[in-house]
Amino acid sequence: MSDNEPTFSRRKFGQYVLAAGGVSIIGVSACAQPVSTKGTEIVVYKTASCGCCNQWVTYMRAAGYEVTTHNTETLGQYKASVGVPAHLQSCHTAIIDGYVIEGHVPVREIERLLLEKPDAVGLSVPGMVSGSPGMENGRFDPYDVILFAEHGNDTVYASY
Repeated sequence: MSDNEPTFSRRKFGQYVLAAGGVSIIGVSACAQPVSTKGTEIVVYKTASCGCCNQWVTYMRAAGYEVTTHNTETLGQYKASVGVPAHLQSCHTAIIDGYVIEGHVPVREIERLLLEKPDAVGLSVPGMVSGSPGMENGRFDPYDVILFAEHGNDTVYASY
């Protein structure tokens, strides 16, 4: 892309910024395409000994995300503090752009979440499902990605 080609970047509440040739125009557009969410920082909380958590971190880095990890011995308390219900918990918890990502959520659904910006706490793949990102072991078990909100409003966001 040349310096003079227009690019769009998404801001909260559907605003888009068009930048071309050093000029920026802010407006609202239903047809503007936001730029990629790759490069966005994601902060992961996990235990030091979790191998599949490390594999998910590697997966996210390979997808172009900046990943910062924090090992903690009080992971359960952290999950509760950010609003992850017990029935949706997995082995690691991440935060990206104000959303909670619980467990082995595929990057495609994280990107969808960041582009759609639903009114929700975040996404979860409960448990540790074989075949989900970071849990590749030669077996694939079907699973759902759950969109969860405050007050127990859970919906299936995607199925694999």
